[in-house]
Amino acid sequence: MTEYLDLPTPQVRERIARGASGWPVLAGSVLVILVGTAAIVAGALLGNTVVQVSLIVAGGLLVLAAAAALAGLTPVAPGEARVLQLLGRYTGTVRTDGLRWVNPLTARRRVSTRIRNHETDVLKVNDADGNPIEIAAVVVWQVEDTARAVFEVDDFIEFVAIQTETAVRHIANSYSYDSHDTALMSLRDNADEITARLSEEIGVRVAAAGVKIIESRLTRLAYSPEIAHAMLRRQQANAIVAARARIVEGAVGMVEMALLRLAENHVVDLDEERKAAMVSNLLVVLCGDRDAQPVVNAGTLYS
Repeated sequence: MTEYLDLPTPQVRERIARGASGWPVLAGSVLVILVGTAAIVAGALLGNTVVQVSLIVAGGLLVLAAAAALAGLTPVAPGEARVLQLLGRYTGTVRTDGLRWVNPLTARRRVSTRIRNHETDVLKVNDADGNPIEIAAVVVWQVEDTARAVFEVDDFIEFVAIQTETAVRHIANSYSYDSHDTALMSLRDNADEITARLSEEIGVRVAAAGVKIIESRLTRLAYSPEIAHAMLRRQQANAIVAARARIVEGAVGMVEMALLRLAENHVVDLDEERKAAMVSNLLVVLCGDRDAQPVVNAGTLYS
């Protein structure tokens, strides 16, 4: 089903970025800012011009250095990651939640790694028999590789939505809504197998974006309104034919069993004509859709 998909090989894969806990950096930076501020105030109060300038410059440098260090502080919430990029180059991903410190020069993009749902609109497509049907699905997915999600596609959320719709259309085109051949799968009768193949196809399609498909389910499956009534009548006719076939099969077996038991127990000897009459009567009784009215024969078997 999906062997024809020729997706490009990912150019980048996720790797853990170098970083450290942000709390020591935060405490140290605050302390440095206080020291720098004190140096600037002390320099401003001194009368010696050389010492004054030195203290002010040193204090200013300390404050700037602390501010630069504070710029590297990055809060990471549970269920999200930060993708780091330095001068256009991917440098890694921070997945550890809490206050982290990374290179202040890096650009940090927030990517959610929480489990998400996507439900397609109700799509009107043709099944394998060419009958118009309405179909919709819900997909449960999660970002597995943040680097590919950010750099391999423009918008991974939109990418998942479009590829999901494409896969649903392809699945609907590949199978009949209702198959009369038990050897063939149909959308209505093989829901578990169809959804498994749907998950597989969506997973192949969105793998380039670093997305993992957890589950997919069909939320709507019906004939289009313009043919729904005709298809309902056809289903009812098929059900009636199938039920009649089972009834006839069971009735023939019961007639065979009755003739065999009568012959084995020597209850009555029937010629071929009487056997045919008995078979006809039994089949009428067993296969009829109404209760048979019994007729008591007060004469002999042959009158």
